[in-house]
Amino acid sequence: FKSWIILLSIMLVISSCSPPESDIYTLYRNSKLGQSMRLHIATFNAKEGHNYNMENCEGVRGLFQARPGIETRCWCEKGRFNE
Repeated sequence: FKSWIILLSIMLVISSCSPPESDIYTLYRNSKLGQSMRLHIATFNAKEGHNYNMENCEGVRGLFQARPGIETRCWCEKGRFNE
């Protein structure tokens, strides 16, 4: 019983540390097989907040797009992964 209380306490602490949904950004790309495809690359949800997550998402997007010969498009969207 005591271990359950400790486990629940840890889970509450972890869940309270997650950022608000408005601070989260997700990086997507399309595919050479279908320009309308939305493929998940990464989700940025650091506790440092909106600007931090947005800037990191855009920075990684830029690195992906700058690779030579890339025919796909990458973009960032506010929020968690959404098909």
